[in-house]
Amino acid sequence: MSISSQLNSIFSKAVSKAKKRNLRQKYSRFNGVFLVSALAPMLAVGLFNVAIDPYDVFKTPDFWGVNHSKPKKDNNDRLFKALDIIRIKPVAIFIGSSRTKQGLDPNHPAFKNYQPAYNLALNGPNFYEQRRYLQHAIANQKDLKEVILGADFFMFNEFLNNQASFSENRLGKQYLTPEDAINSIFSWDAFSASQETISDSQKNPKDDVNYGRNGFFPVRDIDKKITEWRFEAGLNLYLELHSNYQLSDKYLADFKSFVELCKQKGITLKVFISPAHATDLEAIRTTGQWQTFEQWKRDIVQIVPVWDFSGYNSVTTEPISNHMINYVDNSHYTPKIGDLVLNRVLSYQDETVPKDFGILLTPENVESHIAKIRADREVWANKNPDEVKLVKDIKQEYDAKQALAPK
Repeated sequence: MSISSQLNSIFSKAVSKAKKRNLRQKYSRFNGVFLVSALAPMLAVGLFNVAIDPYDVFKTPDFWGVNHSKPKKDNNDRLFKALDIIRIKPVAIFIGSSRTKQGLDPNHPAFKNYQPAYNLALNGPNFYEQRRYLQHAIANQKDLKEVILGADFFMFNEFLNNQASFSENRLGKQYLTPEDAINSIFSWDAFSASQETISDSQKNPKDDVNYGRNGFFPVRDIDKKITEWRFEAGLNLYLELHSNYQLSDKYLADFKSFVELCKQKGITLKVFISPAHATDLEAIRTTGQWQTFEQWKRDIVQIVPVWDFSGYNSVTTEPISNHMINYVDNSHYTPKIGDLVLNRVLSYQDETVPKDFGILLTPENVESHIAKIRADREVWANKNPDEVKLVKDIKQEYDAKQALAPK
């Protein structure tokens, strides 16, 4: 090959390489621009969600009128409460359902020497979830000293599954899991919750920024004019969730494990049955589960003594009206009643508690107590036929809807 041909070949190769290099550079720039364009909105959404922090996961500072009011926080209690336990490491906790969550204040004076105290109660849990959150609390606080457990009949329903927001993966950890981080930062649900947080904060500039910081969520701004509607809605909800009820051996075993774990760790445990309104008990009766309810009490007192605030006493039989001070609805009692529960259970200012409110059940007195509640119910029903009829009518309407529903 001549020198001229060799030079032409070398030149052609150099030009070809230059073209390929330029092409690669163009592709690289394009890919870079594309990635930035694709990731920028996602990063912007992520920064927005962290800044607003609608679930109170990142403990971003609250600003009046911007993110101080977090309406979606309460419904994400299984997430933020697991993280609060990691951060706060309480030495005393309340465990239970929304009844406990809305009724028991960790700042009760009886817990003056047991701080930090925290309300770890959850919305609508079964008893397996309760046991797992106790284990999570112990994993993060080896010196847990006191547990107050609000036990509810519905928690032991075989057909009550773990709530959709429950996650095994976040429990027993001492950090925010990657899955929860991604869902709290980049999900559309979090973005929507952030938008609602801003909107709600602008509407409610006087909201308390400390609301829920110790896990306590008392109902606020109660519209007294719709009290009866709240009772009807609560009773309908119970029927929807628990008309089909079977006492679960598994959840009873979880309860026993809960009690044994407290004993093993030297934790003082106090168990109480929530003081639901008398109409809530009537709902249990209309589903044909009254005998099951009684058997549940027998079963749990064989495991541990239990304070029983249910039944027909001067607190639970408060007439339904727009002037109620004991109840928000058929299920949820007010913090005023929660204080009485704690006073009785902890032997604190016993003189403030009505004499008929709360009895410590044991295997020795459970049968006489069950018999007394039966008799008390007859007296209450005779004096309050309208409330008995209210529950009966709601049950009949529910049954009629079920009969018409597609099979």
